[in-house]
Amino acid sequence: MLPQRVKRAITENPKKLANLIDLANLPSTLREFVGQSQISRLGCFMRVWSYIKANNLQDPNNKNVVICDDKLRSILLGKPRVELAELPALIKLHFPKERK
Repeated sequence: MLPQRVKRAITENPKKLANLIDLANLPSTLREFVGQSQISRLGCFMRVWSYIKANNLQDPNNKNVVICDDKLRSILLGKPRVELAELPALIKLHFPKERK
């Protein structure tokens, strides 16, 4: 069951949802990290998040900050620390621009 605001966002702008779930060809750095040549933006974000949780990369004092290891730093523009709010924007940079 989807929350009401998500349902409203889907009905108001279905193209926005399509950009999240459509498969896209990945650049080499992200392809090595994910292990697939095509994945959706949402799927990629979920893989990155599961990697962060599996390797315990969240700052213990501030759970909103991710401490990047070398593998994660390669896809997050070389930043040593990233806030969770920045994470989707940094992942989005790897995907092709949407066509108008």
